[in-house]
Amino acid sequence: MPSDSGREHQTAKERHVNWLVDRTGITHTQAHELIDLLGVGNLSSLVREALLLKK
Repeated sequence: MPSDSGREHQTAKERHVNWLVDRTGITHTQAHELIDLLGVGNLSSLVREALLLKK
């Protein structure tokens, strides 16, 4: 059973995934992979890379 902090982390990650999908039009899978690679510390980098994926 996941801890509360694990669930909070997952929920926060899902919010970032959804935001990135809505903002750039990439898939949820692509957004998950980008966030796993880059983290959420630099949103401009996430958006830049997502837009490159979208092309």
